[in-house]
Order: sequence, then structure tokens, then C-alpha cells
Amino acid sequence: MHINLPEKRYYKIGEVAKAFNLNTSHIRFWEKEFDILKPKKNKKGNRLFTQIDVKNLKLIYHLVKEKGFTLDGAKAKMKEKPEVIKNNYAIISRLENIKEELNKIKNNLG
Repeated sequence: MHINLPEKRYYKIGEVAKAFNLNTSHIRFWEKEFDILKPKKNKKGNRLFTQIDVKNLKLIYHLVKEKGFTLDGAKAKMKEKPEVIKNNYAIISRLENIKEELNKIKNNLG
């Protein structure tokens, strides 16, 4: 899944939810369920997600929404070999980006 977010230091929960096409409550629920998600909070208590949080959300989204894991299954998979899973997901993301670029080139040619 390609997430379209501008390069920023922090993202508000609404921006993140919109990028993933999820409700903000869904993001908050995943925050409670997965220890890997730790957005910072400002004085008002608003969540501010970093680039690392967004990458972790992509991984969770991939396991739960794209691969069909249950939340418990995704947690177990992430604990099994977290580095292998992150590396595999990074490779998949790069390949999806390459595919997207190639499709753009194809559309421009034809």
C-alpha cells in the first residue's frame, strides 16, 4: 500500500487516518493493541505521529488488512522475527513503488 503523506516531522492522527483510509478510532485502537506504536502527545493530548510511527502503522496495516492476520496473529508474527518481517515489508514496499513508477512510465508512453 502506498501512503501519500508529505514529508513532515509530525503528523496529526487525522492526517494518518486519512492516508490509511481508516477512522481515527481505528488508529487509536491499534495504538492500544500494539506496543510498537508510540505517538507523542502534545500538551492538549493530541497524538503526533513520527515517520517511524507511520512505518510501523504500514507494517501493522499490511499484516492485518492485506495479509488477513488477526490482531493476536499480527502481534505474534511481529514478535517471532521482527527484523525479518520489517525487512520483508521494506522490500515489498520498494517493489510496489517501482511498479507504480513503471505504470506511470507505461501510461506516458501509451
